Amino acid sequence: MSQTKIKSYAKLNLALNITGKASSLHKVESIVAFTLLHDEIFIKKIQSKSHKILFFGKFSQNIGRNNTISKLLKILEKKNFLKDKKFKIRINKKIPSRAGLGGGSMNAANVLNFFIKKKIIKMSENEIIKISKLIGSDVILGLSSTNSIMNEKNEIKRFSNYKKIHVLIVKPNFGCSTKDIYSNVRKFNKPKFNKPKKKMFDFNYLKKMSNSLEPIAFSKYSKLRTIKLFLENSSAPIFVRMTGSGSAIVAYFQSKEECHKAKKKFDRKYKNYWCMTSKTI
Repeated sequence: MSQTKIKSYAKLNLALNITGKASSLHKVESIVAFTLLHDEIFIKKIQSKSHKILFFGKFSQNIGRNNTISKLLKILEKKNFLKDKKFKIRINKKIPSRAGLGGGSMNAANVLNFFIKKKIIKMSENEIIKISKLIGSDVILGLSSTNSIMNEKNEIKRFSNYKKIHVLIVKPNFGCSTKDIYSNVRKFNKPKFNKPKKKMFDFNYLKKMSNSLEPIAFSKYSKLRTIKLFLENSSAPIFVRMTGSGSAIVAYFQSKEECHKAKKKFDRKYKNYWCMTSKTI
């Protein structure tokens, strides 16, 4: 098997609500889009007694041996899906970690998707869902990098032919722990996305929505609130919102020009923070 390169796109939560808790996990509903920002994954079948996983690139630091890719491979081996096949998987990390952009989860989703499409493994829809949940609650979203709405039951509806949005993604020089942020959830929202509709991706609808994890992250990291206010007041975004459990803050724009203007202003103010312009796919 020759080496194959696949792209693993960053995930944006355009809106996110916590509607309750079931056992140890929270019930989450979300409106999701994907951006052109992506990790590169190189996969090759090898003759070896064990898999080889290597992370490199700008955001490869601090990724341990117990990561989403290793977790996926262990699960597939335990359930005998790989049938003694071994792989070398190299991941060029361009998506910041601990940012709420789903980098690790999307990596696992895209490797799993690759195995299924190439018929390296065969499994039912139910098995795909079960394995995805064992790795992470948002892995299932990454099996198709298209606009999606997930309800509190983890049911997903995909949408096509939607307007692309220009985004400015900002990550300060610290990350947020997903576990830490969720452990501080005290209030729940009424479900809003149980009947997913395409109009939920309209700007006017999204502007009225929120990320219910924002107040928790902002109370812990006041810099995040400052960043959001700066982006709202120094440019002309449609709206500005934290994605996932943070720490990335995203400003959404209708035009590429306005988005790039906002980046220049941000770069002047926050020279040590990572930021980039992109757009939804």
